[in-house]
Amino acid sequence: MHITMNLEEEILINKYGQGLVDNTELLRNFNILGSEKKRAYLTDMTFLIMQSKPSDNDIETVISDSKLKSTYTPCLLLRKGVATHNLNKIIALPENELEKVFLLFLNLFTIPYHRRFKEEKNHPNKWWYWDLSDEHKVEMILKNYK
Repeated sequence: MHITMNLEEEILINKYGQGLVDNTELLRNFNILGSEKKRAYLTDMTFLIMQSKPSDNDIETVISDSKLKSTYTPCLLLRKGVATHNLNKIIALPENELEKVFLLFLNLFTIPYHRRFKEEKNHPNKWWYWDLSDEHKVEMILKNYK
């Protein structure tokens, strides 16, 4: 797995998954990226999403939680399934759709992440399921995984 997202960004997304931060900072960071970097970031997010094991049963909740209109193109495409090839089609949408894609992907990450977090919380080999509200643990991640 090749992720170009930096460790701090990955930690921030996992903090979002744990409900420790809202999407404001994530959205601000995303929106300052150029078009190609946004697509690379979204591609990196698909790795995090797939690691959390989303299910097609999550789709309607994802769309609802994203607060996006269910008729938006990214939502319509997501209804075709959470398989990687469908996510790649969503990433390929025109640039004016990418913020919607990002919001949708955040929720597509969070819903299955919650399930995995309950099962694997504090797994010694999976820092992304550690309690990221503990700044000592975050410092340890930054020190040991860079």
